[in-house]
Amino acid sequence: MARRFIYKSLPLALLMLAAQLSTQAAGFPDVLAQPSVMSSQASHAVLLGVTRAGARLVAVGERGVVLLSDDNGLNWRQVQVPVSSTLTAVQFVDASQGWATGHSGVVLHSADGGQSWSLQLDGRKAAALELADAQAAAKATADDPALQHRLDNAQRLVTDGPDKPFLALNFSDAQHGIVVGAYGLAMHTEDGGQSWHSWMGRIPNEQGLHLYAVAQSSNVLYLAGEQGLLLRSQDGGTHFERLDSPYEGSYFTLALQADDALLVGGLRGKLFRSRDQGTRFEALANPMPISLGSVVRVGSRLIWVNQAGGLLQNIDSENLLHPLTAPAGAPLTAVAGAADGSLVGVGFGGVARLSIPSLFLSPSSPANAVAE
Repeated sequence: MARRFIYKSLPLALLMLAAQLSTQAAGFPDVLAQPSVMSSQASHAVLLGVTRAGARLVAVGERGVVLLSDDNGLNWRQVQVPVSSTLTAVQFVDASQGWATGHSGVVLHSADGGQSWSLQLDGRKAAALELADAQAAAKATADDPALQHRLDNAQRLVTDGPDKPFLALNFSDAQHGIVVGAYGLAMHTEDGGQSWHSWMGRIPNEQGLHLYAVAQSSNVLYLAGEQGLLLRSQDGGTHFERLDSPYEGSYFTLALQADDALLVGGLRGKLFRSRDQGTRFEALANPMPISLGSVVRVGSRLIWVNQAGGLLQNIDSENLLHPLTAPAGAPLTAVAGAADGSLVGVGFGGVARLSIPSLFLSPSSPANAVAE
């Protein structure tokens, strides 16, 4: 558990972790005890995730910033959350129910479209859950070296405190969801986050590799992480198996096509597709060898954001990514489709509505993205 982060292989969300840990070590207030600070400049904060909640847009980022827009990204307002830790990802299953994950093992929940938030889980509680589960497993099966290794790691989690982030989440509905993160963190809920259970013992990840992405199609669940880690469950998470990876580098993003084909992308712009639930993979061509950090479906297309803030697109039947001219200004980290069909991005310069006139034209048409 003492393994150091290899920063050159991490997505943008994790690059901010070192600064936060240094701040905590310097004696600053506990981010779990301090609500986010309201600021008139919040729309220019570093933002790491954005999604739709019905017709509303919800963006999250550094120091617990949460922004809402009810006019397709033209105007934004900040709402306060009960923590000031950096938020890494956000998802809504409908116009009301949503969750956000972040540093310090944070999971926040909103039942009113992002207007108000409550803290459901933090790193201390997550570590305690994993320790209790590891202790029960070790007690049931004595003298198992693998279980003892898990127990040792769980005890280190408790000792370390809430210093590890959740990086991705997937809720299939308003009750069932999984959150994953650094050092193999994986927690699951079956009651909308009122209670959580550790899934770390179910996942074959003895090295404690970071988990960066999660995707689900019906009862099939996929996880992706560092050093080519790909995992699959075909029974809703009861059992996981490790897949043969087509690449040894880290994966930062997962996506599903309309036909449920799996796409997995990561370091150096590598992108692979499987049409048989991860048994075999084919490589997709990417003319930009820059790590892929996030992806969103807009109509029949997938819009990818690489770690230089550039945008690329492909449709389900294609074997090629098409670059979109990167918007001027600070690099983007994520994009979402607004209710009016426009594309809205967030990143190191805050929020930006993007004008991409040819987004829905043929793949061979030139495409340009311009920040409005």
